[in-house]
Amino acid sequence: MIKVVGIDPGLAGTGIGVIEGNKKEILGYSFGSISTNAKDPIHLRLYTIYSKILAFLCEKKPDRVVIEDIYSLEKHPGSGIMLGKVSGVLLVAAYNAGLDVEEIPVREVKKIICGNGRADKHQMERAVRHLLKHKEPIRPFHASDALGLALTGYYRYKGML
Repeated sequence: MIKVVGIDPGLAGTGIGVIEGNKKEILGYSFGSISTNAKDPIHLRLYTIYSKILAFLCEKKPDRVVIEDIYSLEKHPGSGIMLGKVSGVLLVAAYNAGLDVEEIPVREVKKIICGNGRADKHQMERAVRHLLKHKEPIRPFHASDALGLALTGYYRYKGML
């Protein structure tokens, strides 16, 4: 059995997706997100994400953790810096859980899952839903993005076995 956790970093909402399967098929999946309160100070919000992810990873004990590799938009450098802080606490949480992490650029995930590295959130969500045969929309979008990361990690990992 292969278990891969995908994590889509975000300060307001960090998406989490889990894919379980064998080399032949996906046998199960789950998804959710960690939300933080915008009124709380940044250090508390980062600690909330860190502590919840650490507990989750210690409980699930995945074979692989895949985190979206962050990027910074020239027009919004502050967003890139904040995502870097969130990614940092996610990386430390995975390390403290004794797990290896792979960071994958979002365009690469979109190309693998949708066939288009410039797919929007709606296209990505529909592609993930189709691959998993999930009937209802996957919300929040951070969760469907995390499932896309987990699927990408699953496809790569099963190819290595």
